[in-house]
Amino acid sequence: MNAYAPYAPPTRRWWTLAVLSLAQLMVALDATVINIAMPEAQRDLGFDAASRQWPVTAYTLAFGSLLLLGGRLSDLLGRRTMLIVGLVGFASASVFAGAATNFTMLVAARFVQGAFGAVLAPAVLAALTTTFFEPKERAKAFAVYGALGASGAAIGLLLGGALTQWASWRWSLYVNVIFAGVALIGVVVLIAPGRAPERPRLDVLGTLLVSGALFFVVYGLSHVLDTSWDNQVTVVNLVAGVLLLVAFFFWQRYSSHPLVAPRLFTRTRVGSLVALLFTSFGLLAFMLFFAYYMESGLGYSPLRTGVYFLPMVGAIVFSASIASARLLAKVGPRPMVPTGMLLAMLAMILFTRLPVHADYLVHGLPGLIVMGLGLGLIFAPAIASATAGVEARDAGVASALVNTTQQVGASMGVALLNTIAVAVTARVMVNPGGPANLAQGATLHGYSVALWWAAGFFGVGALLSFILLESGPPDDDVIVAI
Repeated sequence: MNAYAPYAPPTRRWWTLAVLSLAQLMVALDATVINIAMPEAQRDLGFDAASRQWPVTAYTLAFGSLLLLGGRLSDLLGRRTMLIVGLVGFASASVFAGAATNFTMLVAARFVQGAFGAVLAPAVLAALTTTFFEPKERAKAFAVYGALGASGAAIGLLLGGALTQWASWRWSLYVNVIFAGVALIGVVVLIAPGRAPERPRLDVLGTLLVSGALFFVVYGLSHVLDTSWDNQVTVVNLVAGVLLLVAFFFWQRYSSHPLVAPRLFTRTRVGSLVALLFTSFGLLAFMLFFAYYMESGLGYSPLRTGVYFLPMVGAIVFSASIASARLLAKVGPRPMVPTGMLLAMLAMILFTRLPVHADYLVHGLPGLIVMGLGLGLIFAPAIASATAGVEARDAGVASALVNTTQQVGASMGVALLNTIAVAVTARVMVNPGGPANLAQGATLHGYSVALWWAAGFFGVGALLSFILLESGPPDDDVIVAI
């Protein structure tokens, strides 16, 4: 018998889903919405190309390193409280970033924006986890959440391109106020206040260790993009991050109130996190490669590039809503997640065949649709399984584990696959016997090799998720309280 008593009647739960989905979409698209706007921001504020990464990196550093703390604060102070704090803080930081009069102000505001995003993202997922507990309803809710998470980056490219082209780069930040304002009204009206009956204590040392570890790892991976893997700063940061991470897991075994309790690492949850790690590893890198290919290689505008990602978004929605929502409650994650990863692997292989002069309908559209179908089968079942069976005291930190895994996976994927692409391109440029003498052909060959690696990672992820995940519907015996 399920021990959870819903805090809202059935008629309100779907409105709650709409509100939480809006908040999730805002966080998801902000990872890419600023990227397309950055060249215009650079011209407006007058900073050099070497500094262009920092408005993006500042957000990533704060978001990635503070997620687990944000998740635990959700457990300590309540989902509703942290949703309100996260939405107000995220919107306020977005206003300051959009109104930036210099480079320093933009970077500082983006860092604060990322910090509030780290508070908001786990609270959204924790609230969703504690709202839907009946298997069929839960599957539908997580299908919506998973579709938004998987397509948020693509929607961000479209929105960033549209706002930059029709208004200003500043509106790619101001637009968050609209999202946050509507979501805030919904949270206040629909979500009841409250806390878990067994409030956990904050593991201060564990929080410091894991936040420091994630900060150094994310910064080290970001630093790779402008230097190399053997750069001294890169090596020092990555080594420091790994050592702190080892110390964190060692401490969790002995802490009387661990931040990430060992009880959370069940077989299915580990399998779900592995699937999300490998998927995030390949997804964001692919989207950046393909966006750059369409803009720089084929000469498309930012807006046109964003529009051309829409078929993938449509395929994600179709796959998540039709397959995941109907099948998850019946068969569980094991049949779907590995299948989705194999489809994503196939899409990567299709994209390794892109020519210098491409026809979007022939060379781009099929791969985008296959990719979208695969992602819809991965995200909804994996996230639902990763947060199923979680007690009230752990709902926030379990949700933060999902977000942290995706963030670290994306950072690792972009760093590694970009390094491979750049190295291969450089080698081809100095090798007259290579597949192309032109810079465009050499760049495309670099993308191709990197995407073969991405395909391989999806294949490994499919194998591991098949081994680790279990058949049957996710455990829905969740003891929760908001």
